[in-house]
Amino acid sequence: MAEPKNNEFLDDIEDAEAEAYAEEMAEIDDEEMELEQVRAERDELRDRFMRALADAENARKRSDRDRREAENYGGSKLSRDMLPVYDNMKRALETITEEQKGSNSALIEGIELTMRELLSVFKKHGIEVIAPHVGDRFDPQHHQAMFEAPVPGTKAGDIIQVAAEGFMLHDRLLRPAQVGVSSMPKS
Repeated sequence: MAEPKNNEFLDDIEDAEAEAYAEEMAEIDDEEMELEQVRAERDELRDRFMRALADAENARKRSDRDRREAENYGGSKLSRDMLPVYDNMKRALETITEEQKGSNSALIEGIELTMRELLSVFKKHGIEVIAPHVGDRFDPQHHQAMFEAPVPGTKAGDIIQVAAEGFMLHDRLLRPAQVGVSSMPKS
């Protein structure tokens, strides 16, 4: 009978060792799970940090672009409102006769000086005149066809008359040049 007690004792020792081993393995598993959780949290925080950096960089670029656009194009409404002033001064200068030039030279010189100053201000603020000529090709990016007429000796799409000059504000069209365009002459 002593043998069964000895076996029970050995079994108890083996059970205790197995239990201790299981607890040790459970602790290791818990530590590994904890370590995995910490790694996952670290990776998530790193990802969020990188996204926040990217968002901040995109916001900086967007604000720089918006600032540049505001500098370049913020005055486009005022610029558009000034175009009729240019048109009227140009018409006035074009209608002056030689007789009027002699008798009203100071007045005409003042109008010409004002026109030069207006063009200087336009240039200073990035406004350029689009001045097509008769015979140029019609460009829908810069011209607006006011009418179409068959004119002998021209090709379809040639400019036959310039009604009003156009204007660009930096690289944007402020107003297209208003032109008459030749259509295919009828045979």
